[in-house]
Amino acid sequence: MSASQTSRKNQQGAMNQHLRSDPIPFIDVGAQRRRLGASLDAAVKRVLDHCQFVNGPEVFELEKQLAAYSGAKHVIGCASGTDAILMVMMAKNVGPGDAVLCPSFTFIATASPVARTGATPVYVDVDEATFNMSPESLKRGIAAARKAGLKPVAVIPVDLFGQPADHDAITGIARDEGLFVLDDAAQGFGASYKGRKLGTLGHATATSFFPAKPLGCFGDGGAIFTDDDELAATLRSIRVHGQGVDKYDNVRLGLTGRLDTMQAAILLEKLKIFDDEIAARNRVAERYARGLSNVVTVPRLSPGNTSVWAQYTIRLPKGTDRDGFAAALKAQGVPTAIYYGKSMHQQTAYKQYPVADGGLPGCESLSQDVISLPMHAYLTEADQERVIAAVRGALSS
Repeated sequence: MSASQTSRKNQQGAMNQHLRSDPIPFIDVGAQRRRLGASLDAAVKRVLDHCQFVNGPEVFELEKQLAAYSGAKHVIGCASGTDAILMVMMAKNVGPGDAVLCPSFTFIATASPVARTGATPVYVDVDEATFNMSPESLKRGIAAARKAGLKPVAVIPVDLFGQPADHDAITGIARDEGLFVLDDAAQGFGASYKGRKLGTLGHATATSFFPAKPLGCFGDGGAIFTDDDELAATLRSIRVHGQGVDKYDNVRLGLTGRLDTMQAAILLEKLKIFDDEIAARNRVAERYARGLSNVVTVPRLSPGNTSVWAQYTIRLPKGTDRDGFAAALKAQGVPTAIYYGKSMHQQTAYKQYPVADGGLPGCESLSQDVISLPMHAYLTEADQERVIAAVRGALSS
């Protein structure tokens, strides 16, 4: 090959490299940061100036605004979504011999706080269309708990991937069985169920402000929502070591479960654009559904529900090589994620706990064939079309 031919080949390679599209962010916290810009800098500076880093004024202002947003009477900020669930379990004196019903197809933070109290998580199946707790399996889970000699005391429905669970059915069963309902809205805060914002369903609601959540801070954070005055007072005590009238009057076991003031300041700024971001996420979900519904199983919203689309999770056709599919998309600059490749009852630390009578076929099936696509409020229409084209291309090949 002559020197001129080599030069032309190198130039062509460089041009092809230049034309190759950059990877699409799976979740784009950076774009949101750029949008908020100076307002975030100012919020952080205010905290640095007043130096009230623990239980500063931003924490209480955020609680007030979250209460107004959700319609809940009380909001208690805390250190994480996991702590939110643990604190409620502690406040309700859940412990050894008690059973708490939860879906297996979710992140382990739903069940780990239950196990940490000494109580027993009992796994129930999910509806394969919505990914959320199956009321019929809940009934069978209650029966399985009693058969195992446990006392069912609570149920934790999860608003998975951003869509509310079947709260009417679950609340009805819980009422009949005398169970406390703690809604795990770590992925669903901002969504509505039959016209009601999450945060007002069940006896209490827990959420997470982990950075990848639709309303996320720049670290860990969480909150608990409730209309119960007594429960709210107990939770405020638990989050500060079980404190009574002062820090040397501890009246119960507690933990260091406070929400950091800096994170509260950041969340106050993000809350201002939250509804706009939810609307943008819904536009992305609608475009995905139009472009993909004839090649994969796309998520289905139940009547009366809205979603914040924490993830956009599709089901691949049976027999699809999921790893190969993910690799094909990655080659096109389209990242994917698998939630949850193993349901909780299939994981080493959690598989010893009871499951609902009839097993968990829905959870096991979903764990084998779901995959999530990029979803955030800053996906351009061009990038959405790239995702759709990559999915269709990978399946056709």
